[in-house]
Order: sequence, then C-alpha cells, then structure tokens
Amino acid sequence: MSAHVAASSETIWLCIGFIGQALFSARFFVQWLASEQQRRSVLPVAFWYFSLAGGIVLLSYALWRADPIFIIGQATGLLIYARNLYFVTTSARTGEAVSAAS
Repeated sequence: MSAHVAASSETIWLCIGFIGQALFSARFFVQWLASEQQRRSVLPVAFWYFSLAGGIVLLSYALWRADPIFIIGQATGLLIYARNLYFVTTSARTGEAVSAAS
C-alpha cells in the first residue's frame, strides 16, 4: 500500500469518526430542545435514533482503530439504544403512552 493511499484512508476514517461523534453529540442537542419546549426533562424518540446512528458509526471507527475498550463501550451502548427503540416502537404499536416526546 502506498503512503498516499494510507494517508487517504486515514483521513477518510478520521472523517467517519468525526461524523459519528457529531451524530452522537446531536442527541443531546435534540434532547435539550425537546426539554425546553416541554419545560421538563424528556427523551424524544430522535434521541435514540441519533444514539443508534452515532453508535454504529463510532463502532465502525473503533473497529478500524482496533481499540477494544472503544469497541466494547460502543457495542454495549448499541444494545441499549436498540432495546429502547424496540420499547418505543412496540408501545406505539400497542397504543401505550410513550413517556418521551415524539
């Protein structure tokens, strides 16, 4: 592999890592806006989607970096985000009230 290709690959993966971090950070912005609108602390459904999207991208980056601590942290988080989205979607289908803003 040439040095140019390696540097280009490194740059692409750094961009992927920054995109993942931006998605992951956006969840807090979404949560803050929803809480301000309702004047109480809420977790909108978008929070879980941003968590899942950011977690997937960050896990990809962690796998590329071969960082076991980062991999375990992101993989564990993904299970929690997916489970929460499952609860949100199943309660919406059954007509149960969701405690977060939609």
